[in-house]
Amino acid sequence: MDASEEEDYYYNENASYNFSYDDYPILCEKDDLRSFAGVFLPIIYALCLVVGLAGNALVVAVHAYHKRLKTLTDAFLSHLAVADLLLLFTLPFWAADAARGWMLGAAVCKIMSACYTVNFTCCMMLLACISLDRYLALVRVQREDSRGWLGKAFTRRHCWKVCLVVWTVALLLGLPDLLLTEVRWTSNRNMCLTIYPPSMARGGKATLEVVEVLLGFLLPFLVMAICYWKVGQTLKGLPSESRGKKWKALRVLLLVVGVFVVTQLPYNMLKVYRAMDSVYALVTHCGTSKVLDQAAQVTECLALTHCCLNPILYASLGSSFRQHMMKVAKKFGKKRRKRRRETAADAEVVEMSFNSHSASQDTNSFSI
Repeated sequence: MDASEEEDYYYNENASYNFSYDDYPILCEKDDLRSFAGVFLPIIYALCLVVGLAGNALVVAVHAYHKRLKTLTDAFLSHLAVADLLLLFTLPFWAADAARGWMLGAAVCKIMSACYTVNFTCCMMLLACISLDRYLALVRVQREDSRGWLGKAFTRRHCWKVCLVVWTVALLLGLPDLLLTEVRWTSNRNMCLTIYPPSMARGGKATLEVVEVLLGFLLPFLVMAICYWKVGQTLKGLPSESRGKKWKALRVLLLVVGVFVVTQLPYNMLKVYRAMDSVYALVTHCGTSKVLDQAAQVTECLALTHCCLNPILYASLGSSFRQHMMKVAKKFGKKRRKRRRETAADAEVVEMSFNSHSASQDTNSFSI
């Protein structure tokens, strides 16, 4: 949630190299852009919240029901679902901010901004951990020994350490939002914005943006691409008898990588461009600034949809999760049938008791 998305900029045809948007003599009005965001963002955020909440809550419930996680991927999936849920819970605040402005104070503004960045980055890094664990699991099947220090680190024994590193890195990336986010009065309402001090308005902002792109997109993408390419090469070498299963697994891998690229690439490319703009002042026209702001809103919403797709791509398609689901469904079905039998038995007892009582009354009356 960057300040540049909401602030009004100025326009000057003869801007010098070291210009500032605030130095433009002509005001670049963005009322139409704010009107679009006030309608578009709440709708998309509401859809993401409903769909993502249902899917990720199901993953957490299944993993919580089976208290012992059998694989390292199961542990990563549970952390991924928690990060997705924490990210989704911030969306109602940003929907209200887009529609009517920020009305919850500076403290909540800082916390929500930091939570958004932390959980978004954590989700992407956990996806890299899942792909790496799948590749190492395949290596362990082919060889008895683990593959170096990485293979020894990605074990159930050290699972909590890997997750701790992921969350720690994500928290460090969320610190700037926690420290720099403020509530500012702009465009006749309060807005929750990240305000960079003059000393780091250009270089510092660009550095943070690039680091977020590296850790939140480029690194996970490279890890996923390399690991799944090696897994695909191994699958191609399987015997022809298992061709059906082989191509099904390959399609799943291509789907996972493809969805990641489609949802994350546009948003991160735009972040890189905006980082370059903050240093080299590439945007000098009001219309271009409006287009970039609107593109940022759309691509960020597209990136958020990945939180809704994670349960489908990584949990539902995994055999371990499906087995857990089947066990939970069977146990739930058994409990439900047991309750029905108990209810039916109680009803029979009540009915027998009632009929017995009625019969005794009739007999007594007849005797009398």
